[in-house]
Amino acid sequence: MCGIAGYFGDIRKVGDARTILRRMNAAIGHRGPDERDIHVGKGTGLAHTRLSIVGLSDGQQPMANPDGTVWISFNGEVFNYVELRNELIAKGRHFRTGSDTEVILQLYDEMGIDCVDRLNGDFAFAIWDEKRQQMMLARDRMGVRPLFHTMHKGVLFFASEVKALLTVPGIGAAMDPIALDQIFTLWAPIAPRTPFKGISELPPAYRMMIDKRGSEVEPYWRLSFPDRDERLPPRHEAQVAEELRALLEDATRIRLRADVPVGAYLSGGLDSSIVSAMAQRQVKDRLRTFSVTFDSPEHDESAQQQEMVAALGTQHSAIACRDGDIARIFPDVVRATERPVIRTAPAPLYLLSDLVRKEGFKVVLTGEGADEVFAGYDIFKEAMVRRFCARQPGSRIRPHLFRKLYPYLPGLKQQSPDYLAAFFGTGLDRVDDPLFSHGPRLRGTAAAKMFYSGELRAQLQGYDAAAELAANLPPEFPRWHPLHQAQYLETAFLLPGYILSSQGDRMAMAHGVEGRFPFLDHRLVEFAARIPASMKLKGLTEKHILREATRDLLPASIARRTKQPYRAPDSQSFSGEAAPAYVSAALAPNTVADCGLFNPRAVAKLYDKCRRQGISGFRDNAAFIGVLSSQLWCHAFAAGGTIPASHAA
Repeated sequence: MCGIAGYFGDIRKVGDARTILRRMNAAIGHRGPDERDIHVGKGTGLAHTRLSIVGLSDGQQPMANPDGTVWISFNGEVFNYVELRNELIAKGRHFRTGSDTEVILQLYDEMGIDCVDRLNGDFAFAIWDEKRQQMMLARDRMGVRPLFHTMHKGVLFFASEVKALLTVPGIGAAMDPIALDQIFTLWAPIAPRTPFKGISELPPAYRMMIDKRGSEVEPYWRLSFPDRDERLPPRHEAQVAEELRALLEDATRIRLRADVPVGAYLSGGLDSSIVSAMAQRQVKDRLRTFSVTFDSPEHDESAQQQEMVAALGTQHSAIACRDGDIARIFPDVVRATERPVIRTAPAPLYLLSDLVRKEGFKVVLTGEGADEVFAGYDIFKEAMVRRFCARQPGSRIRPHLFRKLYPYLPGLKQQSPDYLAAFFGTGLDRVDDPLFSHGPRLRGTAAAKMFYSGELRAQLQGYDAAAELAANLPPEFPRWHPLHQAQYLETAFLLPGYILSSQGDRMAMAHGVEGRFPFLDHRLVEFAARIPASMKLKGLTEKHILREATRDLLPASIARRTKQPYRAPDSQSFSGEAAPAYVSAALAPNTVADCGLFNPRAVAKLYDKCRRQGISGFRDNAAFIGVLSSQLWCHAFAAGGTIPASHAA
């Protein structure tokens, strides 16, 4: 795991090549605190800051082939590098290092740009081919590792994080209003758009080819599901579970490959418990596990964590996220994630990765991805119940089913059938809407737009983020089963745009920690996509087939536990007399007016409500966190910020 940066073009128009590359490296030094280096060629430059995990003594980058005609700067891991290396050796190739980086170089020499098809891993890399006079940028299938780029004075600059691009003379930060509206609707921008005007993100599973004639961006892989009416070969559930178990075990096995110790996150939920159990069976010593706990009983899962620790016998460490911690570090979280967020959930993970690094670990396995791949989120059950209600829209009995979906939200269980029918029933006459499954979430999030300034509304001119998302769906989308449609929306958009970015790569790499995700092995993702919907969501039991495949690994109470999504205290983290001074400064009317994104009077009322009586409900919480993080973003990246830095900074 590392940070990469570089350029293609005549950089003399911008400045000194070596100075620019070193500044870019320094800006992302947290991603790779072990080593740094640069390479300057004719019309190209590569920078690399290294977190050494594989090939500790000989994996330095940028790395070249033996004759120096092909160079690579690589961020991530290729988990099947051992098998690929053996294949290449059998073809007569010789290796100078033990690193997976050289495997990519040799594979590129063998296959050209199609080398990405053979890589099983989480990666973003740049390859400069001097003979072809061509630069190749590529990103992994699921979007685990980031890669950003921009054109400036005829030169293409790229980097693992935007803050590296902002060190280039003449490149500045300005909020893209459409990206902000997408965040306030969809939780994340739609790639390639980013919050930074003029700076793009290479989408997951895409490669970019750049030469003197220009650039071309194309996908090399895409998630797909079978047509709803497609006749699949009949398979018994036990057979599917057996194949799934074998794939998951192998995905975990190859993700334990490292020349440094590998730990695991253990939240107490089903997914991280499965990964930890499989890893414990494959490591020689006691597995090191890590978790975060909360003072708030609504968010804390420490009892389940301790139950799993006792069952597996792991050596466990936990970080307590106490009252005041989220507010204390939130400006640093926004700077790390480089985008406004509508939840505080990234903040405890920022603290957790700090603990992992202080305990001497660089690599952790996590259970991320299982909910998307095996239909674990409540939104999938919710959509199924809403479709059931749509068959009898006047029923007063069916809305009671919504109470069963959210046992961890006591306020919802107390609501009347009329309230439940009104909240979840909107849009029941549009079951063919491609975004039907996400309707309530989109409406709840988008309600925060009432705090927009008049200037921002004028810039958006009626723009519809949900409509753009629908327009980006693949042409075969309408032919899929409704559950698979909902899974695609989560996996192709929210997963890379928010979960793997704001809660994943950015929080871990802020402290030089690499997360690895067995459930996102592309072989497993492709296999799961072919599993019938009825085996994934069976009645109101989520991830049924995954439970069947792994039930012998876990205590019965964990194996049967219903999904409790990871959450953290939101606006309540910033209320009370102990709230840091920067909150008042960020939300002061003059500061809000200076940033120009929100209505100062409306924000003042929201903040006053937060301080005096507290905010309840998803809509207002999302609005408060969205406004505050946007204000902090403006201070951290846009010129002329007036908000004090956090205590942690």
